[in-house]
Amino acid sequence: MAQIIKTKLADIFKGFSKFTYSERLKLLNEVNVLSEQDMSYLKNGGLQDIGLAEKFVENVIGYFQLPMGVATNFNINGKDYVIPMAVEETSIIAAASKTAKWVRENGSITTEVIGTDIIGQIQFAKVQNFDRFEKQILQQKNYLIESANREVAFGLVNRGGGVSDLKVRKLDRGDGFDMAIVHIYMNPCDAMGANVINQVCEFLKEPLEQFTSEKVTMCILSNLVDSKITRATVTMDNIDSELAQKIEEASRFAELDPYRAATNNKGVLNGIDPILIATGNDWRAVEAGIHAYASRDGQYRSITRWRKVDNKLVGVFEAPVIVGTVGGVTTLHPSAKISMKMLGVTSANELSCIMAAVGLVQNLGALRALTTVGIIEGHMKLHIKNLSLGAGATEIEMPFVVKKLEEILALRKRISLSNAIEVLKDLRKQANH
Repeated sequence: MAQIIKTKLADIFKGFSKFTYSERLKLLNEVNVLSEQDMSYLKNGGLQDIGLAEKFVENVIGYFQLPMGVATNFNINGKDYVIPMAVEETSIIAAASKTAKWVRENGSITTEVIGTDIIGQIQFAKVQNFDRFEKQILQQKNYLIESANREVAFGLVNRGGGVSDLKVRKLDRGDGFDMAIVHIYMNPCDAMGANVINQVCEFLKEPLEQFTSEKVTMCILSNLVDSKITRATVTMDNIDSELAQKIEEASRFAELDPYRAATNNKGVLNGIDPILIATGNDWRAVEAGIHAYASRDGQYRSITRWRKVDNKLVGVFEAPVIVGTVGGVTTLHPSAKISMKMLGVTSANELSCIMAAVGLVQNLGALRALTTVGIIEGHMKLHIKNLSLGAGATEIEMPFVVKKLEEILALRKRISLSNAIEVLKDLRKQANH
């Protein structure tokens, strides 16, 4: 049955963007990606009940809905995926799907997660003698870990996770004192783990103060989780040698220059953030972790790396992508639940790998465009509909305005809202004569 579904998914990828809205839903229903209930929910505009919003945030006045589409053509680790993406920016889903098709036909995508643990931090702002402080804590290390697992993280322990390690770090304050930080390492299994790791840190506060006679200043998780890294690799076996070299040089630019790296990494996150949002995960936490990881050697750098290796082009994404498949909005919000079902993931690691893969593919598509036709042609062609709407075109006027704007773009290589307004004005003028 799995093989049949895989074949059907591969089939619906062909020309998926050309189908109507209803046809797309029907096709996804036919391959068991969407149920009849899911289709009805989506057709009716998503969540309408304000009661759920009241449970999520304070001072509720309504919902802000983002367009949600699906990226197609992705085959990751030999498995086909339909990938839900909630995003407002034109061309992201189209670029992801187009580039994934290119990779599908000429290469492969593989992923892995290195490490298991997230990090909690317990701060001691000033310690009199760091060496003595560290020794006192490490002497009680096993007791502290066992206590935290027994009293707080027992649910994770039962699922194969829990607190696994404890380390002590010293930070130089520059005022004659040392700041001490105790790092708590914990495997959250398929949860993001923020609430549990914070509870563990708070629980350990009292025994740590007793053992050291020092005062804890604060306890909080870290979003820089360099103890659990997601790696995605794209290998292009069949690629023009000159194009591969150009993409490598574009990659080196982002690796060396923080000004370029910021834009490069934003492009990677164009692929990751929409999946985080669609699945109800904390996109702010993931972004913070990725940006911090990109700066870990003191300079902000690219989180992707592309190299021409013999006749191949090999790209690697490497950064922390800490997500959950249980708990919170992921299992409470109907749209997030539908997204998770569409993905069919069985673990948080698998979800993390999908995001890393889409981010890397998005990066490849951008670098390919930048080193060939440029970013404007593809992006602005898809942006034409937005410009037409912004100019005030009706549904009937849209096709005529879009066609004319495409002609202007092809001729001038640039386009703006003023062009759309002018085209619409001329169209209406002709209609009145």
